[in-house]
Amino acid sequence: MSELDFVPFMREAIDLAEKGRWHACPNPTVGAVLVRDGQIVARGWHHAAGEDHAEVDCIKDAASHGVNPAECTLVVTLEPCCHQGKTPPCTEAIKAAGIKKVVVGLADVNPVACGGACQLRESGVEVIEGVCEQECRDLVADFLIWQQHKRPYVMLKMAATLDGRIATRKGQSKWISCDKSREEVQELRAGIGLCGGAILVGGGTFRTDNPQLTVRGENAGPQPLACVLTSRLPQPDADFHLLKDRPEQTVFMVSPAAAASTTAKALRDIGVRVLALGPGMHGGPDFPNLLRAVWEELHCPYMLCEGGGHLALSLLEAGLVDDFRLHLAPMILGDEDALPLFSGRAPLSLEEALRMRVSNTHLCGEDIHIHLRPLEAAKA
Repeated sequence: MSELDFVPFMREAIDLAEKGRWHACPNPTVGAVLVRDGQIVARGWHHAAGEDHAEVDCIKDAASHGVNPAECTLVVTLEPCCHQGKTPPCTEAIKAAGIKKVVVGLADVNPVACGGACQLRESGVEVIEGVCEQECRDLVADFLIWQQHKRPYVMLKMAATLDGRIATRKGQSKWISCDKSREEVQELRAGIGLCGGAILVGGGTFRTDNPQLTVRGENAGPQPLACVLTSRLPQPDADFHLLKDRPEQTVFMVSPAAAASTTAKALRDIGVRVLALGPGMHGGPDFPNLLRAVWEELHCPYMLCEGGGHLALSLLEAGLVDDFRLHLAPMILGDEDALPLFSGRAPLSLEEALRMRVSNTHLCGEDIHIHLRPLEAAKA
């Protein structure tokens, strides 16, 4: 079989890996299948951190179905590890199973775990690398950020009309997206919360929308932290959901002067965290230090930005959006004074446009969801 022949099997392994999304954190999501005579005969994925890796899970699935792995080719989304961690090396399990051919999607960037392909080759196992490499890289984009940049994986979610408006001229935005889209957002928040992540909004969104930033309904579980990047702090007795309902899970990021104010002290007295954040090099927010604080002080592997438009644009301009999920509703306002997705730039040519690549699109209820990722490697 040629490399192209393994593409459908690798995509099945990618789909399996997604079953471990959130639960595998801080490990990468990985999927694997065993192929014999052009058919998948066993499946596996990394269910949760500390549990069997995908390769071992797949080999165990083969045993439960009476399949001999030695007669099969292993197709796995990420290079098998060759080190002893919470689980034994996958390379040893592969060799013990008698597997003679392994197809790998992406080489492991973890300096502790990489080298598995070389070890397998030295043991006489044929290894093919790079099948569906970009798709496999996207699968573990969060893990790559953690390993290479030591910061949270930044996600941006926005909903807009077909003409790119996020609210009417009077600020009405409920609801642009359909019920199904909002259910998907709750699932996303639930995953962020499960991993101990955070949701970020700007001060304008905080004051205008009075958001709860919680997981609700059947997805309710561990709640994500609520982070607000703002130029001014509210009074602790102000009528905001975050202050009344979940002060211990709320974080304000403000200037050093505001962080040292009496208002900041009063907020800390009710359990709110207030972090000082200086200006960036070009006068805007110091996003590298913001992400460093979220990573080192709040210990959040994910940060989901849900608005507003100015904050989202600033993150995009800084090259710090790793994952952009745009929900387009099939409606048109046709009002140039309605609030746009993004505003504030004045490019004179298309060469100055901010560009991303589309990694996936799908229908969700009545809406179209567009999943975008950076064209270039993420910044620190």
